[in-house]
Amino acid sequence: MLRNILFSMMFFITNLYADNTIGLIENSNGSWDITYTSEETFSGFQFNVDGAEIGNAYGGDAAASGFLINANGNTVLGFSLTGATIAAGSGTLLVMDLDGMPTGLSNIVIADPSGNAIDFVYDSGVVNGCTDMNACNYDSDATADDGSCDYGTMCWDGSY
Repeated sequence: MLRNILFSMMFFITNLYADNTIGLIENSNGSWDITYTSEETFSGFQFNVDGAEIGNAYGGDAAASGFLINANGNTVLGFSLTGATIAAGSGTLLVMDLDGMPTGLSNIVIADPSGNAIDFVYDSGVVNGCTDMNACNYDSDATADDGSCDYGTMCWDGSY
């Protein structure tokens, strides 16, 4: 039980600090959205697309903010020559046409308006946890079972 409480506390603390994220979402037309959630305003970005080559990068909040977007090989770079920024919040950063199936994003650099790096992490969309509804520690948010299911003789809520 103590192990489960500690695991829950670690999960809660990790989620407190994972608010600056970028992710990949496949569109039905073959393009991919780069999504973001940011607690801070930012003025530039660069990242690599793992497992695919970028044919084109365009649109999203980056284009709406007047950013110049450059894609070469598997690297995307976006910034503004006029000092434009993207406000804190969430949305679609840009859209990409890719050659190949991306496996993730890496070498993520997001800059604040002063040019300082903001910590961002790649959000794969996978939430690890116990996916068995019969386990004491079932996690309804989990999308991938991580082997942590606990089948104790008595669950925390008093059920058996």
